[in-house]
Amino acid sequence: MLTVISPAKSLDFDSEVKTTKHSKPLFIKEASSLVKNLRQLSPPQLSSLMNISDKLALENFQRFNDWTTPFTLENARQAIFAFKGDVYLGLKADQFNIANLNFAQKHLRILSGLYGVLRPLDLMQAYRLEMGRQISVGKTKNLYEFWGSKITSSLNQDLEESSKRYLVNLASNEYFSSINADKLSAKVITPQFKDWSNGKYRVISFFAKKARGEMAAFIIKNKIKSPEELIKFDVNGYSFFSSESDETTLVFKREQSQ
Repeated sequence: MLTVISPAKSLDFDSEVKTTKHSKPLFIKEASSLVKNLRQLSPPQLSSLMNISDKLALENFQRFNDWTTPFTLENARQAIFAFKGDVYLGLKADQFNIANLNFAQKHLRILSGLYGVLRPLDLMQAYRLEMGRQISVGKTKNLYEFWGSKITSSLNQDLEESSKRYLVNLASNEYFSSINADKLSAKVITPQFKDWSNGKYRVISFFAKKARGEMAAFIIKNKIKSPEELIKFDVNGYSFFSSESDETTLVFKREQSQ
């Protein structure tokens, strides 16, 4: 069983990382091609492309120009420790022990606009490039076309090593759309998290993102390898609702946000 999550815009390249164990990104050549293309854009062009402030555009202009290979522990960081958005607040990778990291390395994948697919211990350098941005590279007019079948093929290779071929989708729609589900050698299971708000249960973005990270951590720490075990997830007050779930969607609800 494989789990996929989204990356984050917020990054942390300063805090201490307790392990030197690392791996090399699978698609470093493709990432290099994208960076070469992005270096041709000025800060105002990056601002327009990414819909970000002038300050952030200048920061990412500098990031792309500083981007260099080969990646080392001196100029890069393991992906699971580099991202610091809402999902990663729930994941709390800094609390993982070596056994947790080893399991995550085998069973967790981070989808990325720049790197395609990242294993948790893959080294990465700082960047910002959302999958949904309309960037033209060669004959491709956006990142979905650029990555084509490569992300799906990579996941299928990982799934070949699993006795139970399931993919747990904890990614956003933007990133999961980079996967061709019809060609995926697995059944996709999508957990959905709802909170009680204004008289009904609804998906609240911040809480849902954090819950995705918490479920990813739950899978890793409990070494879960089958979807039947996912319904035991009860972190921070969430409970499984079988009446609203089916074979592909698992619904979890809670009455009060914690």
